[in-house]
Formats: sequence, C-alpha cells, structure tokens
Amino acid sequence: MTEFSLSDLEKIVWERAHSGDPDSWTAKLFARGIDKAAQKLGEEAVETVIAAVKGDKQALVSESADLIYHWLVVLGLSEVPLSDVLKELESRTGRSGIAEKASRPKG
Repeated sequence: MTEFSLSDLEKIVWERAHSGDPDSWTAKLFARGIDKAAQKLGEEAVETVIAAVKGDKQALVSESADLIYHWLVVLGLSEVPLSDVLKELESRTGRSGIAEKASRPKG
C-alpha cells in the first residue's frame, strides 16, 4: 500500500470540486459555497468530539476522516492551500505551545 497524504486528498478534493460531476459530493459542496461547507465542517467537528468523549475509537477514526475532508473543502473554497497551513505549523514547532499562544495578537 502506498502512503496516502493530506496533499493527495487536497488534490482529489480540488479535482472533484471542478469536475462538474452531478454525483460528486465535493462538487455539490463547492457549488453551495463557503457557508454550507463551513457548516458541515462544524458538524463534523462536533461529531468527532462526541466520538472521542465516548471513547468510540472506530467512530473517532471515521469522524476524523470526515472532519479532515470537510476542512480541506473549506480551505479550497477559501483559496488557502494546505501548504500555507503546514508552513504555519512548521513555524510553531520551534517553541512551546504556551509561548506560541502568548505571542498571538490579542483581540
């Protein structure tokens, strides 16, 4: 089995979003716009939290996959490449999370 990455998924999301396929959930989400995609992202986040709190590992895996997919849809609709998010994460690895959070602008 080859290694599947978030970059692979980002590419698939982009291709399906612009495929014009009437049976593509991704194409439908892109057509409905950021409000619907962000709503779905929020729903999946809540479902992921519920699975975690319940200790249901299989549901946590499934809901996490849904969450990541919908997050990539929101990034795509917002024209924010995954690489920008990864660069931001990389920039944070050299300091503690507490120090990083304290350095953020207030407000």
